[in-house]
Amino acid sequence: MSLWNLVSHMPPEEFSSLSVEFPRSLRCLLAEWLENQPWEFINGSDAFCSSMASGMLSAMLDKLRSAASSDGQQCQILQQVSNIENTFRRDPLRLVAVVRAILEGEKAAVLKRDHHLPLSFHRRQEELKFNLGLQRLQHRIHEIQTLRDEGPGRDGAVQSPMAPRELPNLILEAVKELEAVKQQVLKRIQIWKRQQQLAGNGAIFEENLAPLQKRCESLLEVYFQLQQQVMAVSTELGPELLPRLLERFNEVLSSLVKSSFLVEKQPPQVLKTQTKFQASVRFLLGPRLLKAAPKPYVVRADMVTEKQARELELSNYNNTLSESTGEILHNTVALETNPTNGTCCANFKNVLLKKIKRCERKGSESVTEEKCAVLFSTSVTLTPSNISIHLQVLSLPIVVIVHGNQDNNAKATVLWDNAFSDIERVPFVVAERVPWDKMCDTLNLKFMAEVQTTKGLLKEHYFFLAQKIFNDHSASPEDFQSRHVSWAQFNKEILPGRGFTFWQWFDGVLDLTKRCLKSYWSDRLIMGFISKQYVCKLLSAKPDGTFLLRFSDSEIGGVTIAYVIRGKDGSSQVENIQPFSAKDLSIRSLGDRIRDLEQLRNLYPNTPKDQAFGSHYNKEQTGKDGRGYVSTAIKMTVESERDQQPPSTMGALPEAPQVPMPMFNLPVLQHELPPMCTPPTFCPQPIPPSYPTVESNIMMTPDSLCFPSSSSMLSSSSLSHCQDPVFRHPGHFIHNQCLSGDVPQLLPVGPSVEPQDEEMPELPSFQAVEDASLQSPPRWMSPSMEQSSASELDQLLLQDMPPLSPFAPLPQHSGYPNSSLSSWGLGDARWDDSMRPGHA
Repeated sequence: MSLWNLVSHMPPEEFSSLSVEFPRSLRCLLAEWLENQPWEFINGSDAFCSSMASGMLSAMLDKLRSAASSDGQQCQILQQVSNIENTFRRDPLRLVAVVRAILEGEKAAVLKRDHHLPLSFHRRQEELKFNLGLQRLQHRIHEIQTLRDEGPGRDGAVQSPMAPRELPNLILEAVKELEAVKQQVLKRIQIWKRQQQLAGNGAIFEENLAPLQKRCESLLEVYFQLQQQVMAVSTELGPELLPRLLERFNEVLSSLVKSSFLVEKQPPQVLKTQTKFQASVRFLLGPRLLKAAPKPYVVRADMVTEKQARELELSNYNNTLSESTGEILHNTVALETNPTNGTCCANFKNVLLKKIKRCERKGSESVTEEKCAVLFSTSVTLTPSNISIHLQVLSLPIVVIVHGNQDNNAKATVLWDNAFSDIERVPFVVAERVPWDKMCDTLNLKFMAEVQTTKGLLKEHYFFLAQKIFNDHSASPEDFQSRHVSWAQFNKEILPGRGFTFWQWFDGVLDLTKRCLKSYWSDRLIMGFISKQYVCKLLSAKPDGTFLLRFSDSEIGGVTIAYVIRGKDGSSQVENIQPFSAKDLSIRSLGDRIRDLEQLRNLYPNTPKDQAFGSHYNKEQTGKDGRGYVSTAIKMTVESERDQQPPSTMGALPEAPQVPMPMFNLPVLQHELPPMCTPPTFCPQPIPPSYPTVESNIMMTPDSLCFPSSSSMLSSSSLSHCQDPVFRHPGHFIHNQCLSGDVPQLLPVGPSVEPQDEEMPELPSFQAVEDASLQSPPRWMSPSMEQSSASELDQLLLQDMPPLSPFAPLPQHSGYPNSSLSSWGLGDARWDDSMRPGHA
């Protein structure tokens, strides 16, 4: 965006004082063209500045006449153009001063309103300054050439006696300007490196190195032209001045060449051992300086510690590496020039860090805070000067890990270093405390980049995050603006009452949103970063069924639904459903879960849920699939405390439905089996007030498959709601099934419990049975089937839940059965269905 685009929407009276000598109407016609001229950098009154001012005046007059021909007020504009020409033709430097004052006034007005100028404006100004410096250098070279040509024998002219004395001064001025332009190029390279580092946190980055390479080559061309002029008059410069000039020339060339050796593609900043990675380096001046090389040079990659990187920086990369701190395979690649696109690169494609040598850490520093880097190095001989230069460049800081569970903390180290390091620093020094507003910018940048959304964090989100990281719920948003946050608060100190750091929690939210909630966040359906207390304040006054979505404050990577319900007396209560993890949402999406819950009616503040989430619903499958199988569906239900049965009735068993059962003659060893234990008292799970129970059910689609109504919906998160007597409690199952005496046993049709695959323990000795048919188990029984205890059946019924004491509360589970659940029981079938009793 140009400066004029901003200024044109501001009140004209703010710029009335700037339109005295230059009418506002002409400024409007010139628009962006005026900003693309180097008015601000023509500060002198020498011949070069006067020449530039005259050329800019002529170009302005041509631009205005061309614009006037297409304007309705042509006569008035042409009159103003004539006045400009008459006023500034004799003194074009005065026009430069007037336009410079106009642009300075416009910039001040924009800064007062927006507190910053567009980035494109800064880039354009920097480009104008560099181009003007090159033009000034070329002007100096032309002046030196003119003085050289003023000598005896040229058109009979006689050399001026002042020429020998003017020449050294002119050359010194030219070398000084050469060094100034070189500093601009080096600064631009540093800016590119800094932008590349910020891109690691998600910042927008212009990776194209072609403009920077063109700038380096332009400066190198001017360098050789000036050096040629100096060597041509070397005899006239004296024995003292010439060596000093040559030394300054070598310093300019050396620093320019070394700085143009860049890491174009960085290695991963969190690097796991025994993992392949890629990287590439580029020599911007390679196509110009290595054209005559007999064979490609070889670039080597080595791992260095922070201490080694610091020593290289202090030596200005003149020292060579003595020892690598890690073993890298396939670490040498040829530096090749591509004539098609004019690049000189070394591409590392299959590099592997085999192992790393850890160095001594200071204080409480962990391995995930230890930073190292990859050093790329090569030695080249430049043409046509035949100067040998050792090129070295460091990658961005890298944290080496050996296990995936170190990844989270390693990312925190990289994020902090990328965000808060200075553009020129001693490797890899970074501030320990940073302003909170800069931290907010960093978190927002990282969030938008990871989730790949254009919807960033809001002021309300920053306020919640500040309360969390500072553990201060009494301060106002304005109070946090002046605070500083430390590295320890970010990822070393455990949050109060939690088992994780601030970054570990925030990174969990990032991962969850990126994997499962991107579209919901982009549609602003998730309020997200908001405290449970503030949710109660928002929802308490809303109608029954109003809900919102927020990230769990107590769990890593969870999103929960908070909704308001009202009792018969009109009192309101805000419920928070047990948080959903990424695994939960991969089983059933968030939109489908919201559709399942009839308690949810309006998304806060008052948007009907079908209107808000309708585009996120998945189409439900009905009937049979292509293979002829009947479709099943998972539905989610929630029971709040208001809907639950009184505690006095929750433990009672309803009457079992009478189901016809087949008869089997089974052997029962009445006197030899261990005595039956009394069934333990069943303790229903107390439901926390904050998280209602979530039930996930497998519902059979066709009506032809009829199970008892009490067992048609089986919750995997709370067995207290099951009504089937067989599944009511393991103790009851034993009580009904294991009957003493020579009485045939009755086994129910339908769902039954599978025994675990275990080795059969030795039973006490018993008397031999004469009937041979009773010496082996029935056909349907597993050879390893044994008398199961109540705790073992708990394991069978509750799948992955540990054995429970009769007095222990049931732990909360996500409540979503595995997709491999069969229709006749929990878990996978262990035997063929045809061998099970009562199999239909």
